[in-house]
Amino acid sequence: MDQIFHIRTNLMNPYISCKFEFTNVKCNSLDEKFAGFEYCFLKSVNRSYKYLSLRANLFKTPVTKVKINVSLYKRFNGYRPFMYNITIDGCNFLKNPKSNAAMNYLFGFFKNNSNVNHPCPFDHDIIVDKVDTNLANYQVTKVLPVPEGDYLVETHWMAYDIDRAIVKIYCSVS
Repeated sequence: MDQIFHIRTNLMNPYISCKFEFTNVKCNSLDEKFAGFEYCFLKSVNRSYKYLSLRANLFKTPVTKVKINVSLYKRFNGYRPFMYNITIDGCNFLKNPKSNAAMNYLFGFFKNNSNVNHPCPFDHDIIVDKVDTNLANYQVTKVLPVPEGDYLVETHWMAYDIDRAIVKIYCSVS
């Protein structure tokens, strides 16, 4: 009986926390004439500081019609769909980010580290610079707690209803 009580009190310990970690990122341009990736990488500065950066060069600007599909997968003997599969009009979302709570949560991972902070049109390259694990850790522990496991966030970027690029972000929560 004392052991069970001890285990339960440890589970409710406010000092126990999750650890978020980026494990991989893959960027793929599906239309090299429309957009290409100058860089797409994870950088590990030391054991506790790792960040994600990418730069997508847009060759046909201005871009006035954007759709984004975000799918979340969790690893169970391969990656299986988990919680989210959302497609939104990117231009309308950027006019009013609070219009979609789930996408606003996902946008919170990188909005302060990106030049995607205004509505359409986009007449410049898309840059996501140094999204660190501390910010992501805050999102998955404090904003919306996420269960432990390995995850894949797959994003499809469409312009004018044509799939132009895929970005896959692999991460783990432990």
